[in-house]
Amino acid sequence: MNVSLKDVAERAGVSIKTVSNVVNNYRHVTPAMRERVQRAIDELGYRPNLTARHLRKGRTGILALAVPELGNPYFAELAGAVIDVAAEHEYTVLLDHTGGRREQEILVSQGFRARVIDGLILSPIELEPEDLLGRDHDAPLVLLGEREYDLPYDHIAIDNVAAARTAVRHLLDLGRSRIAFLGARTDRVNEPSQLRLRGWRTELTAAGVPAPDSLVAPTGGWDHADGAAAMARLLDSGALPDAVFAYNDLIAIGAMRVLSERGLRVPEDVAVVGFDDITEGRYGTVTLTTISPDKHTIARLAVQSVVERLRGGAEASEAASAREIRADFTLVERESTLGPV
Repeated sequence: MNVSLKDVAERAGVSIKTVSNVVNNYRHVTPAMRERVQRAIDELGYRPNLTARHLRKGRTGILALAVPELGNPYFAELAGAVIDVAAEHEYTVLLDHTGGRREQEILVSQGFRARVIDGLILSPIELEPEDLLGRDHDAPLVLLGEREYDLPYDHIAIDNVAAARTAVRHLLDLGRSRIAFLGARTDRVNEPSQLRLRGWRTELTAAGVPAPDSLVAPTGGWDHADGAAAMARLLDSGALPDAVFAYNDLIAIGAMRVLSERGLRVPEDVAVVGFDDITEGRYGTVTLTTISPDKHTIARLAVQSVVERLRGGAEASEAASAREIRADFTLVERESTLGPV
C-alpha cells in the first residue's frame, strides 16, 4: 500500500503542508503538532520518497566515494562510516575503486559519473594538483587522505607528521633507541609515507637519537607481504632494531610475523607500532599498538562538507572558501609495545 502525504494529513487532521514540514524536519513546528503528525506517520507506515524529493531539487540523492583499495581494512571501515553519515542526510553512497591509478583517479575526479552523483569524496594516491586545476564539473569535491594539496577544494586529513612523532615518542619513552621505519616511499615529497617518515626523523632528532637511513625500509606496496618483505630485508642487512614504526597496520602485522619466525619476541626484543587502527590489529596473538585516525569524524566532516556545498550553491564552491580541515588522532597502546596487560 502506497501511503501519501495526503493520507497522513487526513489521519492527523492537519494540512499537507504541515505534514511536509514535519517530514522535512523544519524547525518551526510545535512539539505537539510534530508528535501528532509522527503518530499518524507511524500508524500508516508512511515512508518518504527520497528519490522524488531529490529530483524536485534537481539532485540524484547519490554521493560517490572513491578510494584506492576497498580490500584495505582502513578504507573499508572508512567507507562504512561515510555510508552511515550519508544516510543521516538521506543520501546513498556509490563506491568507486580506483586502484590507486592516476588515470582512474583523473577519470573519477573529472566527473565521468556527472549525471549520476551530486558530489564526490575522493581519497587519491597518484593524483597530481594539476590534474584537478582544469576540473569543469561543478559537483562538489572533497579530498581525503594525507597528501598535501594547494587546491580550491576542501581537504580533510590528520596531521601525519604530528601523528608519527607521537608514535615515535611513545617508543622513546619505553627506552627504545634503534627505531626503524617501515613503508617509506621516496618519489614524492608530500606523499603520506614521506610525511610519516619526516615525523619519525624529526622526533628522533629532537630526542638526540640517531635516525640512520639503514633503519628506513622502503616497500613496494602497503600490505602484509610488503611489511614482511621489508622486515626480512632489514634483519638480513644486520641492522637489528629494537622497535619498528610502520606506515600502516598491515605492514606492521606482516613485520611481526617475520619477527616471530626469526625468533624475536614482540615487544620484548622489538616493539612495534602501526597506523590506522584496523580491526585485525586488535585480535592478533599480540595486539597492535597503533595511531588511530578518527575515521568517524573524517566521514562526518567529508559528508557535511559536500552537503554544505550543495546547499550553498555555486558561491559556496569558490576557491576562496576552500578549507583545510584537520581530524583528530589518538595513540592506542596495546601489547606490541606494552606487553601483556
